[in-house]
Formats: sequence, structure tokens, C-alpha cells
Amino acid sequence: MSTSADGTSPVNDPQPPVEILRYTAFTHDPAGGNPAGVVLDASGLDEAAMLAIAARVGYSETAFVTSRDETNRRLGVRYFSPLAEVAFCGHATVALAVALAERTGPGEIVLDTPAGEIPVATTSQDGAVLATLTSVATRSRPAESGELDAALEALGWEVGDLDPALPPHVAFGGNDHLVLAAATRTRLASLDYDFDGLAEVMRRHDWTTVQLVWRESPERFHARDPFPVGGVVEDPATGAAAAAFGGYLRALGLVTAPTRISIRQGEDMGRPSDLLIDVDPRSARIRVTGRAVPIG
Repeated sequence: MSTSADGTSPVNDPQPPVEILRYTAFTHDPAGGNPAGVVLDASGLDEAAMLAIAARVGYSETAFVTSRDETNRRLGVRYFSPLAEVAFCGHATVALAVALAERTGPGEIVLDTPAGEIPVATTSQDGAVLATLTSVATRSRPAESGELDAALEALGWEVGDLDPALPPHVAFGGNDHLVLAAATRTRLASLDYDFDGLAEVMRRHDWTTVQLVWRESPERFHARDPFPVGGVVEDPATGAAAAAFGGYLRALGLVTAPTRISIRQGEDMGRPSDLLIDVDPRSARIRVTGRAVPIG
């Protein structure tokens, strides 16, 4: 399939032709970030057609705008991985918001997603568009011993590989994510896991990703996100997991005042990404900010 210089490609089935935009989110470099498909008009597509397009695109997620109100500022959105529908996807939301802002101008929009209402604000900064999404209410709970043991076995990690100051949790930011903190950057950098085994554990517990983190400082973390349930070994940038992680930090009492935290992800797989999260201990909703650029 051919792709035009602006990152679009026509798909002739199903009819009528559907324009797919290709963006990479949480980066200013087309070679970095997490690629996402964006379909700004999916009003004529059913679930099977959207899943088929997502599989053809082959990215971890594709966002589909299924409806709009008369102001063009409230949109119905669904997200599909190559294998299944996903309730919410942060990087595809950022990609969609930037793509829309480049066509209609920056401003505020509201997305009605299967996970709930997601406000998104876009602004122009140094010639680029910056998008900030506000998550649904986050929550976080300690991981059960059976959950942790099964995940560690599939990852090939030991309990001693974990940072005891950051306990394992299952955190929610639109989807559930198992959060495991590595004790060292070296442990995080070495990722060679049982793809099918971890996928089975994640399906059993309905986790979207396993978020592996290492704390460089109280306001800077490094992350890796295995995503075998979506048919992807690893996500280079995961906005939904970043929101869940903000809720995790809030639940642990590690954020005592409104704080901006940076997350560096994708570095170990050659697609560096930068995510910013704003955590306010008075609010369960987390703001996630990043750029997105077309893939040529």
C-alpha cells in the first residue's frame, strides 16, 4: 500500500475509501515515539472493518473517530489494536488530537471513549502542536501475590529485581496496568520475556500492559511496557499507562503537591519517547502531555 508524503494512505476496502493518517506520538522525531493510525472519519465503519484496518496498519493502536457533534469539538472515538478493541489509548489520543488541530486549529475537544470522557487541549508551541489529555479517574491497588508471581515468572524476573520502595500495584487510567519498579536501570534495560506466557497472564487479569519502571529521581522515571495482548512485544510510549502511573504515585503518597513528572520510554528499543504527567494529590485525574508528528 502506498503512503503519501503527509503520512496518509487510502484504503479501498471497506467502501467508501477510508483515509488513514499515520502519526508518531510523544516525540518531535518521526523515527521516535509510538506510531498510531488515525481515522478522522470512521462514521461508516463497523467494528469488523475497524479491526481489519487496525490489523492492516499494524501499529499497537489505531484511533477511529466514529461520530462528531455540530461544533466538531465533541467526538466519539474507538481504539483498536491489531488483535482487539482497547477501551482507551493515550498515544493514539495524542496523535488524533494533533492531527485534528493541524486541520482545524488548536483548542479544546472532548472525546467520548469506551473508558469514559477524555478532555484534550491542544496548543501551538514553537511551530508544533502540543496535546494534553485529562484521564478518567485513576485508582491503584497492591498486586496480589498470585498476580505478581505469575508476571515475574513470565518476565524472567526475581523478587530481588524489584525496588522495595515502589511496591507492585495494579493501576488504572482507563485500562488496568501491572506496575513493577526495577531496582536498577540495568534490570530495566534487559527485557527478554515469555511472549505467550505473559500474554496469558495479562488476559487472565485483564491487564493492557505491564508497566516496568525505574526511578531516576522523584520527578523522572524510565519505563518499558510489554504489550503482548495487543500482538506487540513492547510499546515505545504508553499514554494510558502513564496516566495510571500518575495515579499509582498519588495512591502511594509520593506526590504531596501538584507536580510534573517526566517519563522516558522507548529508549531501549530505539524509539525514544518523552511523556509528561501532571499529578495533583487533590485529583484522581491525571494530565498527560506530548507532541506528535506525521510519519512520512
